[in-house]
Amino acid sequence: MDETRDAFLRRLLETPSPSGYETRGQRVWVDYVAEYADDVRTDAYGNAIAVYDGGGEDATEVAFTGHADELGFVVTAITDDGFLRVRPLGGVDKSVTEGTQVAVHTDDGTVNGVIGQTAIHLQDHGDGGEPAEVTEQHVDVGAADGDHARELVTVGDPATLAAGVHDLADTRLAGRGIDNRAGSWVAAEGLRRAAERDADCRVYAVNTVQEELGTRGASMVAFDVDPDVAIVVDVTHAADNPTYPSSHASEVELGAGPTVTRGGSSHAEVARAVQAAGDAEDVDVQVEAMSVTTGTDADTFFTERAGIPTVALGIPNRYMHTPAEVVDTDDMEDAADLLAAFAVREADRESFAVDL
Repeated sequence: MDETRDAFLRRLLETPSPSGYETRGQRVWVDYVAEYADDVRTDAYGNAIAVYDGGGEDATEVAFTGHADELGFVVTAITDDGFLRVRPLGGVDKSVTEGTQVAVHTDDGTVNGVIGQTAIHLQDHGDGGEPAEVTEQHVDVGAADGDHARELVTVGDPATLAAGVHDLADTRLAGRGIDNRAGSWVAAEGLRRAAERDADCRVYAVNTVQEELGTRGASMVAFDVDPDVAIVVDVTHAADNPTYPSSHASEVELGAGPTVTRGGSSHAEVARAVQAAGDAEDVDVQVEAMSVTTGTDADTFFTERAGIPTVALGIPNRYMHTPAEVVDTDDMEDAADLLAAFAVREADRESFAVDL
């Protein structure tokens, strides 16, 4: 990954963007993609849409989408003794939150805190060591009492885990919120690379809000844009590590290329076209089976309007929904190249409807 692309990815990862509070992260994304798009717009809730206007008035319209939001917390109460009670934003894992540092994002700046955990010396090991629910945990910002805490933080302020970005061996990267800054990066880069190749179609790069709360932003965007085809880029589970359960059979590997899903909400013709683009461009594409839903914005796009032909493109990710997610940036580069190749190859496609 070259210096400019790497800097963009790290800005995305370092900028807090919890579900429902994505404004700061969206600014980073918009500032980057605006340099390569013919138009950029946002809607009332902060969904961001960039347009490369290739082709004529009747050009095929292709959407590449990621989602802007990350897991987080929202402050629900401030106790009289100065601690914060929080509620999770999205699928926060209670087993990885206790004993971690957090950043509370207030109107006046960041307030540092920690989620308290009983010291191991004081734990009653007869209870099985089950962590408390997130709503039963507390955030310590160092306040002397409730009045002091209320000077620092307000109910409704969001928070994120305070985990940084770390380079691992070779092209592996670890960090918080890779789900789904990886997809946001790929969607933006897919547009840039399609424009660089003069794709003869209209390309929308989209960064939705509130995916982790139920793919809400995707419903808004699908109504607004109404593309001929949508490729939803999100992380997917890499099976090549000791924590992956054997009961969930999968062949997905880190560093072996992006995945295309087959089955469920993924459209068969679009999946075939993505695989064909990979073959033509010598980009490795892994296949991932999906029996029902993907758990991504693809599940919303494909049912909007009269049904938008949609496929989920996965970036293999280890340790999802933890503050130490791991991806291989080569998979992200390959995914962006694959999107550009798809746009070029499918520019003249009249319909993605299945052949009956």
